[in-house]
Amino acid sequence: MKWSDAADAASAVCMLLGAVLCLLAGIGLLRLPDVLSRMHAGTKPQTFGLLLVLLGAGLRLRSGADMGTLVLVGLFQLVTVPVAAHMVGRAAYRSEKLDREHLVVDEFGQASRRL
Repeated sequence: MKWSDAADAASAVCMLLGAVLCLLAGIGLLRLPDVLSRMHAGTKPQTFGLLLVLLGAGLRLRSGADMGTLVLVGLFQLVTVPVAAHMVGRAAYRSEKLDREHLVVDEFGQASRRL
């Protein structure tokens, strides 16, 4: 077996797993009950799924320019998704659109009471 055949097989596996994780993230966004649960489903599996798809594409394309582009896409995803999730969670907390009885610890509320 040549290196290119093994890389193509690994690429197919990575892309399939990434697509399944992105699908599960989408289903979680539709099915979960509250904002914080949806936020979790929309960030973690979706980001990991995209990184797996990018890894699969990188294994398949194998050129320097393409790899650089894929790395940049992955880095931008890793930088922007946590910030966006933080802003969504904070907006949901401030507009009181979350289920407070499921919060175990309310650190934001405790910090705002001290000020």
